[in-house]
Formats: sequence, structure tokens, C-alpha cells
Amino acid sequence: MSYPENFRYTKEHEWIQVEGGIGTVGITDHAQKELGDIVYVDLPKPGTAVEAGKPLGSVESVKAVSDIYSPVSGEVVEVNELLATAPEKLNEDPHGAAWLVRIRLSNPAELDGLLSAADYQAYLGT
Repeated sequence: MSYPENFRYTKEHEWIQVEGGIGTVGITDHAQKELGDIVYVDLPKPGTAVEAGKPLGSVESVKAVSDIYSPVSGEVVEVNELLATAPEKLNEDPHGAAWLVRIRLSNPAELDGLLSAADYQAYLGT
């Protein structure tokens, strides 16, 4: 799978796409492949403050439970309710319909510290 050029990435395998000061966050295709079949996703409620580099939730697969790290600081403004009943969507469309949360950025300069698609793929060694 290719990694969208208009996303930014973390070394913990999250992505973010920002439009109008709101960042849509998800896990990467690499992350979902490493996790295997995803069976549960724990996400924060709207209104929750999150901090860059700190856990904002977790994802449970048949292999393990892994934290999801926020790529930016801000306030959760929307949660993808689809994942509450269909967590397997993370395996099917990790860069699209299976986004996790939307965050109102409190410090857009944090985006400068994230990886480009090319940098992320180089980090993965692909």
C-alpha cells in the first residue's frame, strides 16, 4: 500500500491529515498489518484533551493490545463511531473510512516534527 502524500506520520505508526485546523487521525497500513485482526478499539470521548506523543486510546487485536499515540495536542472533536461496532474496518481501510478521531489542533507547529510519506516509508525500510 502506498502512503498518502498529504498525510503526516509518526514513528509510532499513526497518521494525521489536517484541514482547517482539524486533524483526522488514524493508524497506518503498516500498523494494522503488524497487529493482525483487530477486534476492539478504545477511543476518547469528544471534548477530551490530548497531548502530542501521549496515548489517546488503544487498539486490541488477536495478537496484542497497543496504545494509540496522538500525533498532535488539542481537543478531540469527533470520534469515528463506525469502529465501535466494526473495528475490523481498521484492517480493511486504515487510511480512509477507518479514521479514529478528529482533533482541533492547539499547536499546529507540532506538525513540523512529523514524518512525510517518503520519510515514513524510509523509516519502515520500504
